[in-house]
Amino acid sequence: PRIYISAGIHGDEPAGPLAALRLLQENHWPAAAEIFLLPCLNPNGLSLNQRDNGQGIDLNRDYLDLQSAEVRAHVAWLEKQPHFDLCLCLHEDWEAHGFYVYELNPDQNPSLAEAIVADVVRVCPLDLAEIIEGREAKGGIIRPNLDPHSRPQWPEAFWLLTHKTRLSYTLEAPSDFPLSVRINALVNGVNAALACRLLPTE
Repeated sequence: PRIYISAGIHGDEPAGPLAALRLLQENHWPAAAEIFLLPCLNPNGLSLNQRDNGQGIDLNRDYLDLQSAEVRAHVAWLEKQPHFDLCLCLHEDWEAHGFYVYELNPDQNPSLAEAIVADVVRVCPLDLAEIIEGREAKGGIIRPNLDPHSRPQWPEAFWLLTHKTRLSYTLEAPSDFPLSVRINALVNGVNAALACRLLPTE
């Protein structure tokens, strides 16, 4: 199985890159999996502690128009890669009251969302609001019925769903919580998805 994990597309969301670092340090990857890990898609934004890149472009709204050098380079690299069985995008949300996850699963494959939130809740509360980011949610899970082609701006997850995968999760840690809690939430979410999807780890 080929697993794609990305982080740091918004520079003011440091928990994602730090969670990627923790995953590398712990090194508990499934033995049978091929991992594609991009730990920081927006290094200039991270160094400036700002959402956008150095030119003021929100990279996670640029995957249709490809205006930024970062996204053009990312897409050029992605086009050379094989299909992914699972994609995980690590984020934070400054307005969230707890952790939540977006599931993009148009083919109704076995869901990993419940396993993700069940593991995350051990280290971070869930956002239990019925509406999150303007979308219906239940138990910290958002399952939007989306046609990417109906949206004028594409996040990374839309490009991946259209070109490289049929199963994608965006993990959102709550930015108002301590950084250690946010990192733990994202690490637990990734590990839960891998454990649920793949063979036992070494």
